[in-house]
Amino acid sequence: MAGSLDGSYDIGGQSDDSYLFEKLRVEPIYDAFRCPLTKQVMRDPVALENGRTFEREAIEKWFRECRESGRKPICPLTLSELRSMELNPSVGLRNTIEEWNARNEAAQLDMAHRSLSPGSQETESDILQALKFVQHLCQKKGSNKHVIRNAELTPMVVHMLNNSSRRVRCKALETLQIVVEEDFDIKEMMAEGDTVRTIVKFLSHEQSEEREEAVSLLYELSKSEKLCEKIGSINGAILILVGMASSKSENLVTVEKAYKTLDNLAKCENNVRQIAENGRLQPLLKLLLEGSPETKLSMAALLGELVLNNDVKVFVARTAGSSLINLMKTNNMPSRESSLKALNQISSDEESAKVLIEAGILVPLVNDLFTVGANQLPTRLKEVSAMILANVVNSGYDFHSVPVGPDHQTLVSEEIIHNLLHLISNTGPAIECKLLQVLVGLTSSPTTVSSVVSAIKSSGATISLVQFIEASQRDLRVASIKLLQNLSPHMGQELAGCLRGTSGQLGSLIQVISENVGITEEQAAAVRLLADLPERDAGLTRQMIDEGAFQLFISRVIRIQQGKTRGSRFMTPYLEGLVKVLARLTFALSEESGDVRALCSEHNLASLFIELLQSNGLDNVQMVSAMALENLSQESKNLTKLPEIPSPGFCGSVFPCLSKPPVIMGLCRVHQGTCSLKESFCLLEGQAVDKLVALLDHTNEKVVEASLAALSTLLDDGVNIEQGVQVLLESEGVKPILDVLLEKRTESLRRRAVWAVERLLRTDEIAFEVSGDQNASTALVDAFQYGDYRTRQIAEHALKHIDKIPNFSGIFSKMG
Repeated sequence: MAGSLDGSYDIGGQSDDSYLFEKLRVEPIYDAFRCPLTKQVMRDPVALENGRTFEREAIEKWFRECRESGRKPICPLTLSELRSMELNPSVGLRNTIEEWNARNEAAQLDMAHRSLSPGSQETESDILQALKFVQHLCQKKGSNKHVIRNAELTPMVVHMLNNSSRRVRCKALETLQIVVEEDFDIKEMMAEGDTVRTIVKFLSHEQSEEREEAVSLLYELSKSEKLCEKIGSINGAILILVGMASSKSENLVTVEKAYKTLDNLAKCENNVRQIAENGRLQPLLKLLLEGSPETKLSMAALLGELVLNNDVKVFVARTAGSSLINLMKTNNMPSRESSLKALNQISSDEESAKVLIEAGILVPLVNDLFTVGANQLPTRLKEVSAMILANVVNSGYDFHSVPVGPDHQTLVSEEIIHNLLHLISNTGPAIECKLLQVLVGLTSSPTTVSSVVSAIKSSGATISLVQFIEASQRDLRVASIKLLQNLSPHMGQELAGCLRGTSGQLGSLIQVISENVGITEEQAAAVRLLADLPERDAGLTRQMIDEGAFQLFISRVIRIQQGKTRGSRFMTPYLEGLVKVLARLTFALSEESGDVRALCSEHNLASLFIELLQSNGLDNVQMVSAMALENLSQESKNLTKLPEIPSPGFCGSVFPCLSKPPVIMGLCRVHQGTCSLKESFCLLEGQAVDKLVALLDHTNEKVVEASLAALSTLLDDGVNIEQGVQVLLESEGVKPILDVLLEKRTESLRRRAVWAVERLLRTDEIAFEVSGDQNASTALVDAFQYGDYRTRQIAEHALKHIDKIPNFSGIFSKMG
């Protein structure tokens, strides 16, 4: 620093210069000490041929400028021409200046010592000047640092970190940075006591200047391995540094210093752990990739213990996945163990799992599971391998394209699936659970489920898989139920056959579903398993009735509707499954014993399904409820109580023209008998028509189709169709039905809509109105031309109702 009282360092301006001149100088600056060119005290004085003395660097610059300007060299003071530019060292003057400097520095050192001493009454300005002097002394000559040590100034500067003045604290941090630079002895001395802890506290200060000085000082200290351990041992230090290194609000210099400090701290393995735990994995991964075999093993083990978010898992998989896979291929059991645990950690994210698959993890995983003999993994590590395999199969990857065996077998090849099933039957519960999860993952993908189903069928393992429903270990039971749920749409008849037996698995499923423990993943999977089994399997329905399943499930649905069941993320699939299982009763209404009808009547099942129509946002619940109501309504015409017509008597029988038919009040308009919602499942009595009509405007075509099918029972053969049409008119349901026809969403929905419209057009008023609607006519013509055979027939009848096709049968009958 330039511009000080001795011409060699900055004291902060003219006022400071005057202050120090009066305060610190013991001897005046003699004119002979100053260079005539720089006006500063000379360090390397040299003499010209005329005896004039200058600072070497200054006079050399003067001569250079003379040459460059084409002038002859002259003396800057006398301006007289010089014959020679030879410079003669003024050794005596230099020695005198050095002695003068030493005397002044000793006085200044003494003043600095007094200003920085604890309990000193010096002003802030005095302290700042003292700190600046310490900086100057260190920067002037490296060997001066022993003077600082001998004067015991370093602890005094450290003490200034607790000063009440922010300016003093910042200057103290800056001074310490200069004092410790390239001096490992002072750095190690700083490791003693609470000095480092005090410096770390500055990282959290609001003032950015203090944070910047503190992180710069920590960077300098972190160059010492002993200080690295000390910094890392301070609670929160590494966390704060990681935050600063990734901050977008700190200035770039601070961010860079924090980053470099962390790099230095990573020399200590314990710090690497902390840095990784706080979200910065680069040091760990660097050691994992470049370290010695022992270090790689240690880092892999550490990686397996960390809790990582999904983005970090992907980063680790891309950076170190191949290295970890290579470690698991070695014959060194500790290396295999640490790599497996690390891979288990990072494979649990879908994207990271895909990265590991592409890096070749499947072959060694499968080998680890199937290998027996000298190199086989112990059971506890086979469990980890199974966990990793369960993770990666849930990634949605196309496993048909990845060979895992010597003969190009894939993970879904029959041989591999058979081996997995064999392992499931011959290992302990922990591995069985993970291997079942592997099959759960493979059967969850539409691209692989058919291959797995085929292999399970060919292996004859269905009964064995069903038996796991009764496992005492909850995780094992959940995995088996989830697998069976995935299989049920593809091999429902086989599963239903196994459950119909007397082994108790059906009862176990019902017990799981009915447990009053909130709603768990296990319950949701169990009820959906039952829901996907063939709904017309009368034997299974009968056994479920005997087990009391339906009464339990009805009470569970009612509790959910009343808000008495604690909600969870499994609420929706659980409720959907319950409703679908209850709906299977409506497929068995024709059972001769009448038990099913009695059960539906006893629990007023029709009313429950009508309420469920209003489960907005639960499309499957609404669809299944509408389907169940269709089945129930189909039975209404058989269950309605037809009135007994009294005998007309003698006169009435002889003279029928004289008798009037009796008027019977309270009969159902559509079913022509005495109806009720509870006993005959009548939609009119249950006021369900408006709710079903409202669903015709649903965005889900399956809900629309189920609702239209339920409404169509009011127009079916065996009921009063004319009155059914009137009911739909009163509920404003005719137009929505026509709209369904016009929208042409699916072929199945169009078929139902054409059928319903044809029934509606049997009413002349509706036929007249529709005949003038070009869009409706076009939709019917389209169905007539492009529908299936049955749809074309019905569309033809509909077109005849609106006179778009001649009714030749009527013409011929008139001609006859």
